[in-house]
Amino acid sequence: MSHSTWNIFRSRTKEMNVFIWASMINSAGAALMWPLTTIFVHQQLGRSLSEAGFVIMIQMMGGVLGQFAGGSLYYRLGVRKLLIGALAITAVLQASLVVTAYTSWWGYIVTMGLIGFTNNMSQPAIQSFIGFRWADQRDDLFNAVYVANNIGVALGTALSGVLADISFNLTFLLNAGTSGAFSIFFYYYLRQMKDSMGAVVQTKEESAAAREQQEHIPTRGALPTLTLWDQLRQVRLYLFLSIGAMFIWLANSMWGAGVAPHITDQGMQMKMYSWLWTLNGIFIFLGQPITEWMKRTISKQATSQLSWSALLYGAAYVWIFFMPNYAGFMVAMIIATLGEMLVSPAVPAFLAAHTGRQAPFYMGVAGGISSVGRMMGPFFLGMAYDIGGLHSVVKMSIIISIAAVASFLLHSYLQKNMKMEKTT
Repeated sequence: MSHSTWNIFRSRTKEMNVFIWASMINSAGAALMWPLTTIFVHQQLGRSLSEAGFVIMIQMMGGVLGQFAGGSLYYRLGVRKLLIGALAITAVLQASLVVTAYTSWWGYIVTMGLIGFTNNMSQPAIQSFIGFRWADQRDDLFNAVYVANNIGVALGTALSGVLADISFNLTFLLNAGTSGAFSIFFYYYLRQMKDSMGAVVQTKEESAAAREQQEHIPTRGALPTLTLWDQLRQVRLYLFLSIGAMFIWLANSMWGAGVAPHITDQGMQMKMYSWLWTLNGIFIFLGQPITEWMKRTISKQATSQLSWSALLYGAAYVWIFFMPNYAGFMVAMIIATLGEMLVSPAVPAFLAAHTGRQAPFYMGVAGGISSVGRMMGPFFLGMAYDIGGLHSVVKMSIIISIAAVASFLLHSYLQKNMKMEKTT
């Protein structure tokens, strides 16, 4: 198989490509708002960076609860109700920001928390849908969707700073529009999929495959096969993987809590910060041959990809420590992006491959735990910036990255032990 970057849109069925394109458009809409939350609160609402970090923390707290809820409700509600309902409610809440963001500080905070909850409810369902619907190609497709999403991020962030200079309300409304469109897409997409899965199949193999898809992509509610406690007891499968991801996202909050205010404090325009995320999205697309080479040579297993990702993130922060200027930020963003390109597809791919029917639950748990890093990072690193500026933030991120490396190495060690136990 060719490792060309363009493969994300080639050698796939029409159904896969439609899904990839829809996901990319939704990501573009989301990227219109989230990179600028700190700047919106700090500059438009006149609040401190600690308060801006608090808003993001509340949104991420909602995201943590949403991930757990989405994973737990996958079989109880069915994928159709879960996805369509969560995305539709998210769209309404995002549109309401044109009022709540300006009329009430606490109303804005509550709305952001609810957006985090409903938006993240859909994430375990989408990941599990990919893993179950296209099980034989899931590793490749997880990466393809990840790349497409980040093309959307590149497009969205390229527009976000420009639109914010005109009006932040434009970013709120366009974000709501893409969430609503994604909800409508799933309404028709899942209905069509249900019809096709109910069609007559000719062979026993095709019949078995169809039954397995119907079991794992329920359009109606069903009870889980294991108790909550039985699932949580399998700590070697998910705990240290999730903690490592939590540390990565905690440290990576440095961009919003440290680099963003540093750029504006230096008198640069908001679009200079959004361009860093545009660079992130572009490199995710163009840098695929690099990570494909790494996966073929030095990081063949998902566990190895996780450890390498944490090392690359740490290297990016060390670079900023010694080069705290815009050119340094650009180089560090490229290094950190390599780490992101390894960790983001590896986590759902590992869980889909090792947890079977319980994958939605574990994806929700892992997503919830890792989101704690996104939740706490802006608040604590925002406080660090208020106290000691960018230098203080970067030092904290380096230390946290070391903790991420240790957690992923422990996860890898436990997987090797589990494999040995199964062979003896």
